[in-house]
Amino acid sequence: MSQYNSGRRDGSQERKAHDHSDDKIQYLWQAEERLLQLISNRTPLPKVLNEICSALDCQIGSVVSLISLPGDDAGELAAIAMNATLFGLHTFCSEKIVAENEELLGFLEMYSGMPRCPSSDEAQFIERAKCLTAIAIQLHHEAGRQGSRGARGNRPVRGNALEWPASLN
Repeated sequence: MSQYNSGRRDGSQERKAHDHSDDKIQYLWQAEERLLQLISNRTPLPKVLNEICSALDCQIGSVVSLISLPGDDAGELAAIAMNATLFGLHTFCSEKIVAENEELLGFLEMYSGMPRCPSSDEAQFIERAKCLTAIAIQLHHEAGRQGSRGARGNRPVRGNALEWPASLN
């Protein structure tokens, strides 16, 4: 007997599991559509990157994400990593964000309350977030080259670890 079938002949438990999966897929599409809309509307880069982190944190659960850019203050990034350790957080994921031409665009750092690695499903969410981040950063850089002024600031997105919520999802 599978975990989704309680033995009922009508298969109602199986349908519930399937419906939940459909709801999750619908939510993912809506979240991604919202992020793409923010990117295409030229929403300031820090806001877009925060929204990507929030969506990723909600999808995976019990993690805190941070996207930083190559020009961000290395000392501040080191302080964030040290604060994460002080709060008992463990590195869940640390990845480069690169353009198709292999240009370094940024970094994605994720912390978790438990030492663990991403599952295959979580790795897919992370890859999609990296793609959306790359698109946002490239459009921001393109706008900057065209003379538009973008709000980037010289700070990592998500503030420092002292501002993170005390309890994770």
